[in-house]
Amino acid sequence: MAKILLVEDEVNIASFIERGLRESGHEVRVAYHGDEAREALQSEVFELLILDIILPKGNGLQICRDYRRQQGYATPVIMLTALGTTDDIVGGLDAGADDYLVKPFSFQELEARLKALLRRSLTRQEADSVMRCGDLTLDPSGHRALRGDVAIDLTVREYRLLEYFMQHQGIALSRLTLLRDVWDKNFDTNTNVVDVYVNYLRTKIDKDYKHKLLHTVVGVGYMLEA
Repeated sequence: MAKILLVEDEVNIASFIERGLRESGHEVRVAYHGDEAREALQSEVFELLILDIILPKGNGLQICRDYRRQQGYATPVIMLTALGTTDDIVGGLDAGADDYLVKPFSFQELEARLKALLRRSLTRQEADSVMRCGDLTLDPSGHRALRGDVAIDLTVREYRLLEYFMQHQGIALSRLTLLRDVWDKNFDTNTNVVDVYVNYLRTKIDKDYKHKLLHTVVGVGYMLEA
């Protein structure tokens, strides 16, 4: 079970989530505004964060950005939001969130996503070998990517997507597979979030290089191959 920080200003929602998490065996600290959340993050170590976006005395997106800059990416973050458009999703993920839930949601859905992120976090802690595709390297232990000798600056979601491609080199991956395994979500099939992030990734790992690594597989999706 995990030590979790829950940041939610709506008392009824916070109480509902806290009760469910404690019944599942987790240790929970609740913060009701931004200043309280920052104080908790400075004084304690958590294994997972649940952040509402709109908060008194702060904003969940900025709290997430600050936390990632100071503490890195080892701790999973779930965003709670009343907003569910592609732009809102991209904004939250680019802030460093691993997943998000649109209100209202069931506790069972939150718990399933929490378990998936905790499993992934444990797997990443154990997986410290460098992965390679041509002259592209990915070092999970240092959360670093290089093309040749050039460092590639990736957002957390771009890193997760590249990591998944590196783990499945030479395999054509559908958009639905990427949504399921990289985002841990069943999005509306009309969403273009995968295409958006593949384009981001291509710009960073392929744009300035003659030899391209990330390929479109017509009628299927995408494939990473040297």
